[in-house]
Amino acid sequence: MDLGLAGKTLAVTGGASGIGRACVEAALREGARVAILDSNAELGHALAREHAGAELIFVPADVADERSVAAAIDAVVARFAGIDSLIACAGISGPVGKRVIGIAQDEWDRVMAVNVRGVFLCAKHALPHLEARADATVVLVASDSSLFASAGMSAYCASKAAALMLAKGLSVDHPSVRVNSVCPSVVDTPMSRRDLGLEARGFAGTGIPAIPPADIARHVLFYASPASAPANGTAAVLDFGYAVRSGFPEFAFA
Repeated sequence: MDLGLAGKTLAVTGGASGIGRACVEAALREGARVAILDSNAELGHALAREHAGAELIFVPADVADERSVAAAIDAVVARFAGIDSLIACAGISGPVGKRVIGIAQDEWDRVMAVNVRGVFLCAKHALPHLEARADATVVLVASDSSLFASAGMSAYCASKAAALMLAKGLSVDHPSVRVNSVCPSVVDTPMSRRDLGLEARGFAGTGIPAIPPADIARHVLFYASPASAPANGTAAVLDFGYAVRSGFPEFAFA
């Protein structure tokens, strides 16, 4: 399926690893021009070198810092003369495994700064350029934790819920730019492996239905593209259908 992204400019935050990296690589296969925005310069430069010769740049950026975000967006526009889509993948898990009474204020503030303020700042500085383009889009990589609570993840859940509502607000305040979210469950990324203590073994044999990052990237690019033209303000839950299951035990119907 041709998504119509050839020649379009996509700015991907958190693009040096995990879901963001998968989005970068999928976008390049579609013929898009891509800017990686990430705070990890080592990973960002390495990914750019892997795709030397492609329409790709790496721009160091801390999404929680407004000056850094503004400078990064300016660099993307200077290189590609505009932005057609902002894909907001940058995020951190925060204090996983802690109940609220055990979370320090700086831990709470950090996850909110990256996961919520980061989306706000990137949108704030990208929107003037997005509104200058036809068919411009924003895609937020949120989480099923935007909608459902998990034990020991209150800070993360709260941040992703706030980011999801911010995305909906953007779709109302800036109607010429379509804003949609994807809300995956556990994705097989370095962050999720680290949080669950699975760096060495991965998800094989755990019984956890972890989603490959490339599967999420395909959904993200669909919402970033003209192919999803009717969708605006939506949140697609990607969890193999677990969220729709009743809490009641299964009944044996005749």
